[in-house]
Amino acid sequence: MSLDEAAAHSGRTGPGPARQGEGVLSGRRAVITGGASGIGAACAHALAALGADVVVADRDGDGATALAGELGGEAWAVDLLDTRALEELTLETDILVNNAGIQVVSPIEQFSPDDFRRIQKLMVEAPFLLIRAALPGMYARGFGRIINISSVHGLRASPFKSAYVTAKHGLEGLSKVTALEGGEHGVTSNCVNPGYVRTPLVENQLTDQARLHGITEDEVLSKIMLTESAIKRLVEPGEVASLVAWLAGDDAGMVTGSSYVMDGGWSAR
Repeated sequence: MSLDEAAAHSGRTGPGPARQGEGVLSGRRAVITGGASGIGAACAHALAALGADVVVADRDGDGATALAGELGGEAWAVDLLDTRALEELTLETDILVNNAGIQVVSPIEQFSPDDFRRIQKLMVEAPFLLIRAALPGMYARGFGRIINISSVHGLRASPFKSAYVTAKHGLEGLSKVTALEGGEHGVTSNCVNPGYVRTPLVENQLTDQARLHGITEDEVLSKIMLTESAIKRLVEPGEVASLVAWLAGDDAGMVTGSSYVMDGGWSAR
């Protein structure tokens, strides 16, 4: 089922104000990319707990369907690398969480150009197209929340991550332009910038980093990933989701064009 078909099947005609006893996001629809696992799944849980109708968008259709069923939401099986298919999309949503991402760790001189292009497509071009598809409806309703899951790497750099750092810096710029254009229409746009989060994306880096640096995986965590952090632990997905949930609500109506760092003090240096 396509996203448009799912929306039609749900009978949704637009958001309405929360009624007494309902969650603060009741009547709001939220689309979360990369929503079947990790940070995306935590965001889906957090927004659903506040009453939002969640759409779990993921390339893993089975995973999206399972989580959507658990939350009483909708699943959208989508390959965001197929950007041509997104160009004519109409995305009816009140809250858009751009979370989907991948990582490749390699020195620049050995970095595959195809991998570099793939990361830009998934983490910059796809968010642009989804924002583009969502804004007309948000403008018409006078409400919208664009929440981009960036990274401390949207503000700082690390070696061997040229494509990821480039993409996150690009996402930061896209978010700020969206904030400037959307402000008069009741649409906010912000980035959430966690450090290393306890997700499969981070866990899969341990082996690559150990190989590149010639150390053990345990040493990667202590000597590479957390060396700049004042708080020596990984960020939990639920902590990121709690900030996303606040940004999605009415209390954050004057917060836009910002980047919220959650990195254990890394960027304080």
